[in-house]
Amino acid sequence: MRTVPIPCLKDNYAYLVVADSGEAAIVDASEAAPVREAIRREKVRPRAIWSTHHHWDHVGGNDELAREMGLEIVGHVSDKGRLPGLSHGVETNDVVRVGDIEARCIHIPGHTLGAVAYFIESGGERVVFTGDTLFCSGCGRLFEGTPAQMHDSLGRLLELPGDTRVYCGHEYTQSNLRFAAHCEPSNADVARACDRAASLLGEGKPTVATTLDDERRCNPFVRVRSAQLRATLAIAPDADDVTAFAAIRAAKDMFH
Repeated sequence: MRTVPIPCLKDNYAYLVVADSGEAAIVDASEAAPVREAIRREKVRPRAIWSTHHHWDHVGGNDELAREMGLEIVGHVSDKGRLPGLSHGVETNDVVRVGDIEARCIHIPGHTLGAVAYFIESGGERVVFTGDTLFCSGCGRLFEGTPAQMHDSLGRLLELPGDTRVYCGHEYTQSNLRFAAHCEPSNADVARACDRAASLLGEGKPTVATTLDDERRCNPFVRVRSAQLRATLAIAPDADDVTAFAAIRAAKDMFH
């Protein structure tokens, strides 16, 4: 299996998930042209589009690419009528396939109500495509869901093995890490992650993919019990986890 990030729009990522046979799935076809060029360059045979949610900057190429290439379009069942070209609705634990690759679907509402992740184990490698739910050191805004839903969805993702690589929907890592450093200024893992991101971007490379273990160490949205984070953001030590998460999300929304 190969995973090929495709920069799209201003700061989006689409991906090719390539089986040993050369067959491929497209994750989040943000726009057609860059995806089409990556398909040509990588010499793959696309079979499906796996959409993580219905927002236009993740599905803008769906109709064009599906029409040109005869592709199935996968998304959450609740996004029927909202996700362009949806032809295969999925729920948690449904499996979608391309070549010898099987992806387990996980419903992760919060950013949108129909958000879905795709988790793959293949050849000793584990990857998860999280769209705009879990970012490198961040999480998506709550456009449709509640803090409780997003907190629960992040917890569901963190139940996956720690070495699972996270492929998210945007290149937001540096700004997310600035907020993480603000929340936990003594967190050495965050400082190292800042250096890593700066080095990769300086070389013109994407900051994806971190691992879920990296996120446990650096991501303020999954570190809701950190005493330093709570002190920095004036969250009561005895506040429950969802209350703390909501306060962290509100602080990030205001952070510049």
